[in-house]
Amino acid sequence: MHKIYKIVFSISLGLVIASVVVLSLYGLKFGIDFNGGSILELEFKDSRPGIEDIKGKIGGEANVSYFGEKGVIIKTKELTENQHQILVKDLRSGFGANNIDEKRFESVGPVVGKELKSKSVKAIVLVLISIVVYIAYVFRKLSRTLSPWGMGVAAIVALVHDVIIPLAVFSLLGKFYGIEITAIFVAAVLTILGYSVSDTVVVFDRVRENVIRNPKEDFSAVVHKSIMQTLTRSLNTSITTLLSLIAIYFFGGESIKYFSLMLIIGIFLGAYSSIFVASPLLVAIHSRRT
Repeated sequence: MHKIYKIVFSISLGLVIASVVVLSLYGLKFGIDFNGGSILELEFKDSRPGIEDIKGKIGGEANVSYFGEKGVIIKTKELTENQHQILVKDLRSGFGANNIDEKRFESVGPVVGKELKSKSVKAIVLVLISIVVYIAYVFRKLSRTLSPWGMGVAAIVALVHDVIIPLAVFSLLGKFYGIEITAIFVAAVLTILGYSVSDTVVVFDRVRENVIRNPKEDFSAVVHKSIMQTLTRSLNTSITTLLSLIAIYFFGGESIKYFSLMLIIGIFLGAYSSIFVASPLLVAIHSRRT
């Protein structure tokens, strides 16, 4: 293939290695959905106190953050209903009984959190296996020229690339800014997997068509031609999706801000990896087979 593919693939490999190192060093900062705990959402009608002032009233370990103009989210260890009422009472006595409006209170036990974490991993693994089987089945008629299972492996490597880099970004955000991974991030990961494999399958399908039309043409040239033929479609789809996600990130509110950021990174990487990760791998697998 052209030298640019090898250069960019090497950069991608470096990013994946760096991501693995970051995840090994810092891990992911899981929220109460996975670790268990309680979340209390309040809105102050008048002036909103400082985060340190709120922590001083709560006592113990608690994560306090702002949302919106006057909202506050408090995350603590799991609280009983009695402890919850005492906490709200202390806050109202400190900042005004009529100044605080309780919007939400939720508790998740550690057993439930552990089960959710286990099911999330199983869901992602099941999706990856299903993608390999689906690609192998769809492209089975090309088995004399291409390995359908090889195409599945190339697609999976691209998907791992698309997921592990955003996770490393959120590992750094969790380490330095306290951003937590919640259940909604599982939905983001599954969305990225679906979007990314869609881009990859479009390129692979065009490769299939071009191989059938010109079976004697050099395979790397066929892959490059297929990429160029599908490039406009991929760019148009990705750009319009990213514009929507960027709007959600800036104007959609605190609760989905980081969900949209995860999708922005993942969908950008999905379009990128179908060209510079999956396609070069497909050429490498084909060259070894022949």
